[in-house]
Amino acid sequence: MIEVRDVSRVYRRGVDEVHALSHVSLRIERGRFVALMGPSGSGKSTLLNLIAGLDRPSGGVVEVAGKRLDELSEDALAAFRARHVGFVFQFFNLIPVLDARGNVELPLLLTTLGKADRRTRADAALRIVGLGDRAGHKPSEMSGGEQQRVAIARAIVSDPEIIVADEPTGDLDAKNAVDILGLLRDLARDFGKTVVMVTHDPRGEAFVDEIHHLDKGILRDSVPGGAAPGGEAR
Repeated sequence: MIEVRDVSRVYRRGVDEVHALSHVSLRIERGRFVALMGPSGSGKSTLLNLIAGLDRPSGGVVEVAGKRLDELSEDALAAFRARHVGFVFQFFNLIPVLDARGNVELPLLLTTLGKADRRTRADAALRIVGLGDRAGHKPSEMSGGEQQRVAIARAIVSDPEIIVADEPTGDLDAKNAVDILGLLRDLARDFGKTVVMVTHDPRGEAFVDEIHHLDKGILRDSVPGGAAPGGEAR
């Protein structure tokens, strides 16, 4: 599903060059739940953005779902993201004046689906994340964990192959963090989604299939996670 080959990313900060990634190679199979871990500034989010088509490498190859992202135009990249990638962030980025259904429907407004079909798909996504009975509630009427579930429903409503999650438990308490990690694991295990998560949360290690550690822009090691074949954390 994802192949990164000898990828580097260099930013310019005034006269200085910042090497965010240096010659990183990584392969992620379809349907895996993967964590990118490391200290702040290690290059985790940069790598996630390259995989999601939000950024371009300075060198190397990024191939996702059979597409060479480093060769696509800006318009083609935008179309790729809309079709193949769902996004989950630390801060839920919900629209306060919309209820859960309205927030989940947002990505579908860019499609040709009619209102009834958008509602049907939004309700289905909310049921998948366990909020089928909360469709009419606004974010202010929900807990942090529920709001993140709405954000995940929004990420999956267009049926993307890949979900990228940037610190999805960073703004949650321990119980809700575990619940969200379990939900992301289930999306990979039960629905075949490829989930790539940047996290500092050590609890994530028990839920993912594999962990890739970065430090100073270099991929240091890759180790198995703690998710058992049956889906329970070991």
